[in-house]
Amino acid sequence: MLTTVIHRIITLLQLIFVITFIVFEELIWEGIAKPIYTYVHGLRILQRIEVRVHDANPSLILSIFVVLLALVESFGIYAGVLFVSGQVILGVILYVAKIPVAAFTFWLFRVTEDKLMQFGWFKWIYEKIMDAVDWLKSSDIYIQTMNRLKMVKMKLKEWFKTFKSKYFAKESPFVTKIKQFYKAIKTILRRS
Repeated sequence: MLTTVIHRIITLLQLIFVITFIVFEELIWEGIAKPIYTYVHGLRILQRIEVRVHDANPSLILSIFVVLLALVESFGIYAGVLFVSGQVILGVILYVAKIPVAAFTFWLFRVTEDKLMQFGWFKWIYEKIMDAVDWLKSSDIYIQTMNRLKMVKMKLKEWFKTFKSKYFAKESPFVTKIKQFYKAIKTILRRS
């Protein structure tokens, strides 16, 4: 009985971690932050700065990175607090506002990763985080949730495709009626 309860609690915690990870990775990173990171990375001015940053002192790079990371994570936590406390719009605005800073921080990490990894404690923390991500992604709950998410995505794409072809095809009855309605209103307005 006790082992069953403990197993259910562990499963629930895993599910919470998996859902949180999926939300951050799939929705926020892939949908919002990665395009911003790609844009930021493609800026010519940052490509020039990239060379100078890479030549900077590793301790300075680490200090800047840690400050930016702490700022980004603080904004994220505070946005979550606002969201949970009922100030949803303010929480969302704060979270969205932190995304460019997070993209810049990720850019800084990628550009200076070799310098940051010179610090043993930093490398150890990074490797532990990556091990935790690998463990999470290899868990049955993650795999099952991702498979369900893929099914939902496929169904949504099929539904949208059907909806689009039914209502917004060039010769659909819906589009024809909208065009007729537009012409009728246009004719009435010209007469006035």
